[in-house]
Amino acid sequence: MRPVHRKEYPENLEKIMKPSDFPALDVFICTADPYKEPPINVVNTALSVMAYDYPTEKVSVYVSDDGGSALTLFAFMEAAKFASHWLAFCREKNIMVRSPEVYFSTSDHSWCSEAEKIKALYESMKFRVEHVVETGKVSDEYINGDEEREAFNKWTAGFTRQDHPTVIQVLLENSKDRDITGHLLPNLIYVSRQKSKTSRHNFKAGALNTLLRVSAVMTNAPIVLTLDCDMYSNDPKTPLRVLCYVCDSATRSDLAYIQFPQRFRGLNKNDMYASEIKLLFEINFLGFDGLKGPNYVGTGTFFCRRAFFGDPSTFMSPEIPQLHPNHAMDKPLKSPSILSLAHQVAGCNYENQTNWGSKVSTFISHSLEFAFIKALMIKSSGFGSNGQIGFRYGSLVEDYYTGYRLHCEGWRSIFCHPERPAFYGDAPIALFDLLNQSKRWVIGLLEVTFSKYSTLTFGIRRIGLMGLSYAHYSCWPFWAIPTTVYAFLPQLALLKGVSIFPKVSEPWFLLYSFLFIGAYAKECLEFILEGSTFRKWWNDQRIWMIRGLTCFLFGSIEYLLQSFGISASGFNVTSKVLDDEQSKRYEQEIFEFGVPSPMFVTLATSAIINLFSFFKGFLDIISGNNMEGLFLQMFLAGFLMVNCLPVYEAMFLRIDKGKLPTKITLISTFLAGALYAAASLIFQ
Repeated sequence: MRPVHRKEYPENLEKIMKPSDFPALDVFICTADPYKEPPINVVNTALSVMAYDYPTEKVSVYVSDDGGSALTLFAFMEAAKFASHWLAFCREKNIMVRSPEVYFSTSDHSWCSEAEKIKALYESMKFRVEHVVETGKVSDEYINGDEEREAFNKWTAGFTRQDHPTVIQVLLENSKDRDITGHLLPNLIYVSRQKSKTSRHNFKAGALNTLLRVSAVMTNAPIVLTLDCDMYSNDPKTPLRVLCYVCDSATRSDLAYIQFPQRFRGLNKNDMYASEIKLLFEINFLGFDGLKGPNYVGTGTFFCRRAFFGDPSTFMSPEIPQLHPNHAMDKPLKSPSILSLAHQVAGCNYENQTNWGSKVSTFISHSLEFAFIKALMIKSSGFGSNGQIGFRYGSLVEDYYTGYRLHCEGWRSIFCHPERPAFYGDAPIALFDLLNQSKRWVIGLLEVTFSKYSTLTFGIRRIGLMGLSYAHYSCWPFWAIPTTVYAFLPQLALLKGVSIFPKVSEPWFLLYSFLFIGAYAKECLEFILEGSTFRKWWNDQRIWMIRGLTCFLFGSIEYLLQSFGISASGFNVTSKVLDDEQSKRYEQEIFEFGVPSPMFVTLATSAIINLFSFFKGFLDIISGNNMEGLFLQMFLAGFLMVNCLPVYEAMFLRIDKGKLPTKITLISTFLAGALYAAASLIFQ
């Protein structure tokens, strides 16, 4: 209705303020598993933002290690040493890509002896980090001296316990640590929060709130950047673009955050898994920006710290003054009082009886029916924040829910979409990883939909059309219902010669045709107008159908069981480890199945039924039967059959490790036969 296209002019910033007056920036990077999220990748993310074209004394990078791993801590000890060379090199050569892994792998630097020297240092660090991950331990040969070994052992002593204590280490301090040219380095702080079997940790939202408190005690920057551990900076001037909005008197009074689109490197030519999610990360955001702004997507987001403490007109004071967003810092990072308080606010019991994340539990219900009634009957009276501070708990999609609640409180956001992508990340290259990630989203979205703050009720009443936009996302899981019905029912009816759609000669046929062609043509046009291609659109619509039959369906079932107390969902970290064979197949645009997942059973069963129903109808046409009443069913079966070509290939033609497991093929064939037998009873 009102798409907004913005443009910033960061080169004009110094006309209105000096670099010494720029606001400080705290960067939050979260990681949880050194084997699924390789520490060297996290190191590259951190180094890329430490090298921003921004006053280094104003930049602080906090790394949350929820896995409590000595391997990750060692990687950042190495990164702190390498940073003194890398940041100086970036500043001297004024390079744009400041992730060393990407910089050294995308071009030839043999012409520059200094670049070759830095590359050798990086490769040496990378070898050590990857070697300790491979062996699972940090060898003495990688520790410089007895003093460093003693300190390292002391820091990591608690990691071996399931209930490990808080570990906070200042690896670089911008008041004293300098690079090889004498320039100050940014702060680099490693944080592993306390874990206990008797306390709830609230997954990534809990880790972010811990960083929000620890950073408030140590540096308390007014701007906070949240980044995924595999999302490196692609433009060193990105913070200057953010200042164009933060320092603008017309927008800053109610500005909560600036959201950059998620972009991914290494996608194959036609993005066969639709990892760009172009509708979500680009097309829809332009329209959202004409309302209250884009939703928070978990990474590439610059927050104003004040937005975590109440609505724009009502400040909500934290429980201690040191967490106040305006609290002035006057002590060194390593002072005993600062470190002691940082450990205290990172404790697993610190949030008890406080307003952090959630004052009261609003999502726990033992009955789906009760949750649904509660969502429908809640009154819109009362303050939208319900006394909550920080990132919000109660949903596995903490990013979506936090942005939604901030908008309900009266904050707005801005979509910043520069020509040069601000960040690049890694996308899943295996179908199972993609679907497993999406299943987690489904459960989280349903937790919002059937909650006290349901987008369908509270959201629409509170923020109108913006609430309806949020409801569009929270209702994604319901896509499983029509997808599953249309994937099976018309085809089973076609196998029995039963017509359930209008005949070609009937007026209702035109309505079906218009809806189908209109909807698909609209999305295809949007893709092309945004610079994409027909093949990418085709892959996008196919993945949506696959999601409907797999992760959307299974995620909804898991949420239903969870609501009745039958099972509980957990947070499974998406693997970011690249396998050479998988990468090769991905580049060749060959679907990666490999894993005998139950989600593939429904997909393969649907593929088999559509194949047989289409050829059954085709044979009937050859036999001279009047198929006018079955045309739409024939078309639907054929359309889905074409979309399932990668599935047929994985079932019958491939012998590599990424093929569909034989077990899944046999189970799906049996289920297809059982459904055909059931159809014989239904369509008599």
